[in-house]
Amino acid sequence: MANLQVSGIIEKMTGKDKDFRYMATSDLLNELNKESFKLDTDLEMRLSSIILKQLDDVAGDVSGLAVKWFAFFSQHLRLAPLVKKVGEERIVEMTNKLCEKLLHGKDQHRDTASIALRTVVAQVAPSLAPSILVTLTPQMIGGISGEGMSSGIKCECLEIMCDVVQKYGSLMADDHNKLLNALLLQLGCNQATVRKKTVTCIVSNLMGIECQPASLASSLSDDLLAKATVQVVKNLSNKNAKSEITRTNIQMIGALSRSVGYRFGTHLGNTVPVLIKYCTSASENDEELREYSLQALESFLLRCPRDISPYCDEILNLTLEYISYDPNFTDNMEEDTDDETLEDEEDDESANEYTDDEDASWKVRRAAAKCLAGLIVSRSEMISKVYQEACPKLIDRFKEREENVKMDVFNTFIDLLRQTGNVTKGQTDTDESSAKWLLKQEVSKIVKSINRQLREKSVKTKDKSSTSNLKIEALVFTKLVLASHAPPVFHPYIKALSSPVLAAVGERYYKVTAEALRVCGELVRVVRPSTQGMGFDFKPFVHPIYNAIMSRLTNQDQDQEVKECAITCMGLVISTFGDQLGAELPSCLPVLVDRMGNEITRLTAVKAFAVIATSPLHIDLSCVLDHLIAELTGFLRKANRVLRQATLITMNTLVTAYGDKIDSDAYEVIVVELSSLICVSDLHMTALALELCCTLMTGKSCSENISLAVRNKVLPQALTLVKSPLLQGQALLALQGFFEALVYHANTSFYTLLDSLLSCAKPSPQSGGVPKQALYSIAQCVAVLCLAAGDKNCSSTVKMLIEILKDDSGTNSAKQHLALLSLGEIGRRKDLSAHAGIETIVIESFQSPFEEIKSAASYALGNIAVGNLSNYLPFILNQIDNQQKKQYILLHSLKEVIVRQSVDKADFQNSSVEKILALLFNHCESEEEGVRNVVAECLGKMALIEPEKLVPALKVRTTSPAAFTRATVVTAVKYSVVERPEKLDEIIFPEISSFLMLIKDGDRHVRRAAVSALSTFAHYKPNLIKGLLSELLPLLYDQTVIKKELIRTVDLGPFKHVVDDGLELRKAAFECVFTLLDSCLDQLNPSSFIIPFLKSGLEDHYDLKMICHLILSLLADKCPSAVLAVLDSLVEPLQKTINFKPKQDAVKQEHDRNEDMIRSALRAISSLDRISGVDYSHKFKSLMAEMKRSESLWGKYQTIRNE
Repeated sequence: MANLQVSGIIEKMTGKDKDFRYMATSDLLNELNKESFKLDTDLEMRLSSIILKQLDDVAGDVSGLAVKWFAFFSQHLRLAPLVKKVGEERIVEMTNKLCEKLLHGKDQHRDTASIALRTVVAQVAPSLAPSILVTLTPQMIGGISGEGMSSGIKCECLEIMCDVVQKYGSLMADDHNKLLNALLLQLGCNQATVRKKTVTCIVSNLMGIECQPASLASSLSDDLLAKATVQVVKNLSNKNAKSEITRTNIQMIGALSRSVGYRFGTHLGNTVPVLIKYCTSASENDEELREYSLQALESFLLRCPRDISPYCDEILNLTLEYISYDPNFTDNMEEDTDDETLEDEEDDESANEYTDDEDASWKVRRAAAKCLAGLIVSRSEMISKVYQEACPKLIDRFKEREENVKMDVFNTFIDLLRQTGNVTKGQTDTDESSAKWLLKQEVSKIVKSINRQLREKSVKTKDKSSTSNLKIEALVFTKLVLASHAPPVFHPYIKALSSPVLAAVGERYYKVTAEALRVCGELVRVVRPSTQGMGFDFKPFVHPIYNAIMSRLTNQDQDQEVKECAITCMGLVISTFGDQLGAELPSCLPVLVDRMGNEITRLTAVKAFAVIATSPLHIDLSCVLDHLIAELTGFLRKANRVLRQATLITMNTLVTAYGDKIDSDAYEVIVVELSSLICVSDLHMTALALELCCTLMTGKSCSENISLAVRNKVLPQALTLVKSPLLQGQALLALQGFFEALVYHANTSFYTLLDSLLSCAKPSPQSGGVPKQALYSIAQCVAVLCLAAGDKNCSSTVKMLIEILKDDSGTNSAKQHLALLSLGEIGRRKDLSAHAGIETIVIESFQSPFEEIKSAASYALGNIAVGNLSNYLPFILNQIDNQQKKQYILLHSLKEVIVRQSVDKADFQNSSVEKILALLFNHCESEEEGVRNVVAECLGKMALIEPEKLVPALKVRTTSPAAFTRATVVTAVKYSVVERPEKLDEIIFPEISSFLMLIKDGDRHVRRAAVSALSTFAHYKPNLIKGLLSELLPLLYDQTVIKKELIRTVDLGPFKHVVDDGLELRKAAFECVFTLLDSCLDQLNPSSFIIPFLKSGLEDHYDLKMICHLILSLLADKCPSAVLAVLDSLVEPLQKTINFKPKQDAVKQEHDRNEDMIRSALRAISSLDRISGVDYSHKFKSLMAEMKRSESLWGKYQTIRNE
């Protein structure tokens, strides 16, 4: 029935009346879109014939509607109706007829045939694509290169081929050569439109927001890419070529490199010299030629960072030459002056500057600025050279007369500053070759030059973001300047500064007001940096600042940001000027307390009172103190964790400063609330609560009731806390202070407390034994308690602990374990030589069959020796010499002594040093790795104490024939590196290479030790190794490569196991690279590492992949251009990782490990996706599309993105 209806519609479509034809065509279009519609063979042929005839209809609206048959997908469907319904044979036939109409038909029908063909290409089913390409591609190539073809036909064919290559480039590999030949010929066409579309067809152009079409260039093989490049270079070598054709070929080279990325790097040797030659030899009026050459060079810098390295210096010189290229204008106003009259005259003159609409030299300057920016962001190792050669030139170009170019100059300088921050992280500015030091030398010139630009009338010049509020930017800048300079610098200008800032506080726009209040906070610190006085009269500014802020503080009808800023600023004002505001405080302080009642401003007000309470002026808070304490006590019950933390800090400061004025009943309530905050699940909160408890107990108003409340409410919680294995850091220190305060100030029985602590070590039926880490915490608390209780109680406790050791010897009881640890902690703090034979009793525990007891005894002996070196150190050394079986444990005791001395910066006697060194060096070649590691740590810490003796002794042994000795001394150097400055640094600096060059040692253990040492230096003391990195980096990169000679097969009987002895070395090498990228980026060329070393790591073992994912994320953030240049080659290993499936019989551990691996890879992919320009990589886009199709992968990825 439907087919009969369609037949009737077809008859109407052939009628003479164009309105009938239009309506019939529209009806047929609607009919075809019905899902129930079916086609038979006869009707299929009639439909295809009639639609092709309709394309030639004399009525434009009818032919346009016929095109909609092909283009209907753009409205509702993904497939055009006709293409969807007819078969393969008919599609091919229609394609041939459309090609015929396009190539040989009438001009008025060409557009409709072209649109119809592009619709077929875009919407044909993938299974039919090869059939279409067989007939379409040769005809389009003929249309492009055929003789007699008009430029209009060539343009239509080029557009269609762009679509074909975009969608089916991989299916037409056999036609690439023919198509490339045809396209390369068109680069010499006289028609600019044809040349432009030819370039578009060869390379990719962004054609939409969501996708980046493929190009012929990205589909070409390396051989055809080379052929295209050679032809273009040959075209450029033709001296008789027209200038516009030369420009097109230069554009072609730049576009090629942007499209294929790092693959173009092998052709730079032929192209870069040609471009530089054209740039320097072009005629004065050929600015576009220079512009295109510089744009191509910029593309090389960003896309081929590794291969462009030999030309970077030459490109830098070229950009510096042309960044000031302005042949039609001479600037005679370069002299600096502070004369306001002259400045006004200059402003008048600048309004009548030379202008010429035909002057295109600004394009050259802009291209040069962007090219320089490309060099800056891609060559972190050249940052110092850029400062020396380019920075003065850039500063000079701030005076650029063309606004757009001036913005690019500013952007280039911002890139330079940003890159400086990246590569000098954590470095000092004392090294005269460092970028930081070089920038510091230019600061005065920068400020002077920018200051002139701020006087310009153009808002765009003053503020690079024309949409932002200039006043806000000025306030932010003022705040940063005030915060980063010494207050006396601003004292002569306070009056001039304060007036506009205080005026801005009264602005209606809330963002201006909030920023002005932040500036006021900095202004307060500058006006009165110290209560001692600095010779500056701050009093005239106190009340104007107070009044301006008070007006905002009391105003309720304003934005939350303004309210919070006003509260913070008023807290600073009261803290700094409180002694000058006696009359105002009774009206101001209640307002601040009132703000604590508002949930929105509560937290800010609490923090403001903490600032006020710590003021050295001892502000009188009597009018609000009781109310304030009551409010704060209530906040301890709130669910808001941040509020509770701020409340604890504020209460601590208030009790410290005003404890004697606070009612004792309020204290008891506070103690009760504190007990609920002490728990192992929140150690930071616990530390704050315990510190407040200590403050309450040590205060003048501490009463028996308060002490009783602490013992009843807080002590049980503290005894529970001390048994936690998670207790550490500030919470552990606060807990020790709590027990000390209980004995000193709270009149608590020492023996009761001691018994309670010792009882904590007893195993309970519910939880079993006490964790090892908890025993260390209990021991430290016992030691603090004993020392706080006095010598008599301490001595009796030591005797009791010794008796425990005698009675429980040979057992593995927690009681004996705790006794040993407690003796060690007490002995470290107090000389125990009065207890004769204690060392012998402790060393008897070395005989225990339990490792935990032996370890505790070693710890105890070492720490007891710290309390009296002259008495116990010789004993330890003698035991090491005479007790061969106990050497490892005794070496740990010695390590405790040496580490503690290095931390406390205490010295040994000369005789002891010689004995220690002789003993340690004798054990360097021990067969046991554990012994060697302990010896290395001891030597490293000894180097901190006696660097003059240790460094030469260690250096001599780097040439030892024993590999274990070489590895031990390098490891010792690693242990000698600490974050704080040491005398050792200047002594070891000239000798570092002797140790680190062992990275090329023949023994893998030595190489791994050297890599580990290099990583430690890079983390803590990067300045000491920067000069060696040029030699070390190639050696380090070599350690990341899989060495076949280190892989062996172990026969385990029923199966064989492959062992990779080089795995740990490769892991250490990649970890070292990660550290270097973070601390020494200015000395590295990331491009030389990414390919092949990082790529190899992404395909290596599980552990290495995880590290390489982190490295890739770091590089994506710090060196995006280097990553972008080779991104296509990195996609495959990432794709394999996220698609890997464990075997069906894999255990749960393997599944969990694989999930961790996938998440790690997805984090790296997330970092890559943030790189600007990542859409140029078609492989990466395909990876993202594949991930979107997988519901589980995409869900994980979105979770990671939202972390």
